[in-house]
Amino acid sequence: MMRVTFPPPMSQRFDPSALGVSYPRTVKLEYRRFADYFKGFDKVDAVRRIFGDRTSQVLRSLRVEFFSSKWGYMGVSDEDGHLVVSAHYLRTGDRRDIYLDVVHELVHVKQFRDGRQLFPENFEYSTAPTEIEAYKVCIAEGRRLGMTDKQVLEYLRVPWMDDKEWRRLARNLGLHPPPPRTKRR
Repeated sequence: MMRVTFPPPMSQRFDPSALGVSYPRTVKLEYRRFADYFKGFDKVDAVRRIFGDRTSQVLRSLRVEFFSSKWGYMGVSDEDGHLVVSAHYLRTGDRRDIYLDVVHELVHVKQFRDGRQLFPENFEYSTAPTEIEAYKVCIAEGRRLGMTDKQVLEYLRVPWMDDKEWRRLARNLGLHPPPPRTKRR
């Protein structure tokens, strides 16, 4: 039996094998084919406007990584441009929101493939040009589906934005959020 001293002296470099454990530093990510799970998006006009004549080719080559967490929705990897999707969100989310989120994220896939920085520095989420562009596309699609201003504004509410930032995003998209509620004394 190996005896381990806790904590290891700070001057020594940490070695997990001294604790009898090991783990890989690099792992192969398991991707699935987007088109195997998200069918028919190559026929959606909003998506065709994103990728043009290359729509079918792009969606066939796009990979998706599903993760299991009650937190999170979907996004695009800033390392290789693949789609990352919460299995929990797919199971429990509003169907229209999921559809619009896929359209939104496909704009980010295009931005990544065009060499644009998905998370530009010096921008908050509500002012980032990449987000404004993606939201404009999915809001136009929502309007085509018959969404009202109120429904669009509600769609824009996400847990990572406070009320002030939500209002800023709405205004940046040409929407008019209702005035903030005043607190009664």
